[in-house]
Amino acid sequence: MRSPREKRQELRTNWKMNSSIRILQLPVIYKKTKEQVSKIWETLQPQFIVHVGVASSSKVIILEQCGRNRGYRDADICGFLPEGGVCLSDGPDMIESTINMKTVCKNISVNEIQVLVSRDAGRYVCDYTYYLSLHYGNGCAAFIHVPPLSNLLTADLLGRALQIIIQEMLKQFGKKFSRKKKIEC
Repeated sequence: MRSPREKRQELRTNWKMNSSIRILQLPVIYKKTKEQVSKIWETLQPQFIVHVGVASSSKVIILEQCGRNRGYRDADICGFLPEGGVCLSDGPDMIESTINMKTVCKNISVNEIQVLVSRDAGRYVCDYTYYLSLHYGNGCAAFIHVPPLSNLLTADLLGRALQIIIQEMLKQFGKKFSRKKKIEC
């Protein structure tokens, strides 16, 4: 069995877009995730972020349309909850991505795996991460829930599916990262 590092390297290798890609692994800890997401937006100043999280019981890829601010009742791996069960005490209840996930889903064809759209990423660290990224990035973020890798869903297949999905997301901006133009949101 491959280590998480080997799996990430395989995804990097299979990625064929000519763009600047950074793969960062965020902890499943609310406080650390909040610090790291904020730091990413402040220091790296990305044009667009795509978060990918594993939905352990899923057999499909799920494109999340929005992040929610309230209702976090499940403790993280350290047993902690966000204060008051919210991401940001003064934030709106919901923030939508500038990417229309229904359009992405309609315009792509991914063999061997179904792609669906959701308006509820759950109230755990995935949704928490997404909401924060949407907030700091003024909606220039996406979240993709993927099923766990298996004999049927290899890193190569998942990498190709993510490439197709993200390329379609970038088309909505009308610009490609390969040209290194700034995307204004």
